[in-house]
Amino acid sequence: MGTITPLNIELNNIIDNVDEKLLITRFNKIKSNLGPIGVLLTFYAITLLSLTFIRLILIVWQAERTLNENAWPQILLNGLRIDISILSYFFIIPLLISFIGLFLNLKNSSGDRILRSFLKGWLIASVTILVFFEAITPTFILEYDLRPNRLFIEYLIYPKEVFSMLFTGYKIEILSCIIIMIFTTKLSMKLFDTSWQAKTDLPKKYLALLGISLIFLCALGARGTLQHRPINPAMMAFSTDHLVNELTLNSLYSTLFALKQMQLEMSSADFYGDKPFDEVITQVQQSSNLATNQYVNAEIPTQAFHTASYQGKPKNIVILLQESLGARYVGGLGGLPLSPSLDKLMNEGWNFTNLYATGTRSVRGIEAIITGFLPTVSRSVVKLDKSQKNFFTIADFLKKHNYYTQFIYGGESHFDNMKGFFLGNGFEDIVDYPKFNHVEFEGSWGASDEDLYNQAHKEFNELANKEQPFFSLVFTSSNHSPYDFPDGKITLHDKEKSTRNNAAKYADYALGTFFEKAKKSNYWDNTIFLIVADHDSRVAGAELVPIEHFHIPAVIIGKDIKAKQDSRLTSQIDLAPTLLSIAGVSGTHPMIGHDLTQIIPNEKLRALMQYDKNFAYITRDNKVFLQPDKEALVIAKYNLSAEEKSQLIKRAQSHAILGSKLYQQELYH
Repeated sequence: MGTITPLNIELNNIIDNVDEKLLITRFNKIKSNLGPIGVLLTFYAITLLSLTFIRLILIVWQAERTLNENAWPQILLNGLRIDISILSYFFIIPLLISFIGLFLNLKNSSGDRILRSFLKGWLIASVTILVFFEAITPTFILEYDLRPNRLFIEYLIYPKEVFSMLFTGYKIEILSCIIIMIFTTKLSMKLFDTSWQAKTDLPKKYLALLGISLIFLCALGARGTLQHRPINPAMMAFSTDHLVNELTLNSLYSTLFALKQMQLEMSSADFYGDKPFDEVITQVQQSSNLATNQYVNAEIPTQAFHTASYQGKPKNIVILLQESLGARYVGGLGGLPLSPSLDKLMNEGWNFTNLYATGTRSVRGIEAIITGFLPTVSRSVVKLDKSQKNFFTIADFLKKHNYYTQFIYGGESHFDNMKGFFLGNGFEDIVDYPKFNHVEFEGSWGASDEDLYNQAHKEFNELANKEQPFFSLVFTSSNHSPYDFPDGKITLHDKEKSTRNNAAKYADYALGTFFEKAKKSNYWDNTIFLIVADHDSRVAGAELVPIEHFHIPAVIIGKDIKAKQDSRLTSQIDLAPTLLSIAGVSGTHPMIGHDLTQIIPNEKLRALMQYDKNFAYITRDNKVFLQPDKEALVIAKYNLSAEEKSQLIKRAQSHAILGSKLYQQELYH
């Protein structure tokens, strides 16, 4: 037992003599003096504490990453600033209205009832919305390793597909969210009713002083800083782990900030620093495998004539775009044993073992593979206004070389604006779910992969009977949450059926059955097939850009394609130029990707990745990470001189901002 000191005795005496009733009376008097302002301050304080508590739970949940290097105090401190900012925005309007009501001395009039109803509705709605976004955060982090952001907004555009997915695969999460919302609403109503005070005893001069002070503090809190720029996610970022930086935000803030960025569609130069256009073009041209004097069109600075390596009769091109198939699901790339069919095809064709996606969304993969366009911080060009027509795609390029161009998809092609973008940029025919001849199994995203490939097989047979070469993009969907696929097709990898691993295994099974038929078809001899993933699933990792989760499979296969394993560092943007070269289609185009049929010097091999607001430029020996409003982070295998490091950063920045410049000035056609 500890020693009893006079100080201990004195403290005990003070505590024993505290009049609890007097404290309650004084607290109620303070509330009465403040009137509705006291209610607002009560809600503000409780909501702020609640958001902090939720963030603390997330920190503990992600302890392996948040406790590393004692990051958690900074997360809490920065998070407090973000929470104060968004709450200040929420509370400044009811604060103004409350002071106006008090000055008008509403008392028990109908105006008092209107004020009470308005404040009650506003406060309860505000708290409920904030809690809703926090309630969906764990599921979002599990899926994307990020708080809700622009992906949340973009998914809302397609309610049929998204709600079908949610109700099928996320029943427990939905039920939990509903329970939390109901509890929050009821608790907020009770808090409001018990704390409501309509009047204030403060003289108007003190009321005016209080009003001016609180409104000033709200405005300052909303801005979050006295610096030139108001508070923003970049200002709060301090870690090389993107999720740690995300936890400093709250989820409503991250979503609203993303909405603002979507409206502005900021250029990558706004994030990573601007450079003169001529310097950017020079850097990119010099990093290509062409001589700079081959770029002869000043109006389209990346345009050059490309000679195909194959000079025979042009071949058909088919791209089989695999949904969410990261390297970790491919046995042949060191992943789980889920892909026996793809593993077999990888040994039969030209297999790229070191290829990386440019992003984490299907439209980003489509952007890279179909247009060869560089990734940006903005949305994919599949969705942007200026790229809906007269934007380069290999479909448009091939159409001008007398190819028939087609997109085949098991869902509804309007999703993610694919149909609009494709029809405006060279695709003649869209074959989606409503046009399928027969569907044996319908999942949340439409026809199963087997049904998709059956329809594709039918289309290819019909096209092969014509003398015209064809190009077709076939996009799968079975390997997508909630992982619907028919029974009895595969031996399950996981005991529970509807899992990511089982869906990946089924997608592989469907791919294998397609190629069994394709090899016996009338189109096999004259067709080049590219099997490639759009992106990995559930990208996560304690890096600014988790590179290992951008690693994806890609294999080119066909009758005349020799089997080989290609370990060169490659990017999705290299695939389209390579396909055109193999198929025997020469011509002028603006794609800067490498033609991998050629010898590419090791120093020019690179991969590019956009992950939320961060950009990665990796070479064989170096990694450059670009963050908004921060210096570039360089991780080098060997020591670099200051000049070498500077040159590497310039090259990375040029590739990061070129896409935005080409899009804004409409120079990619």
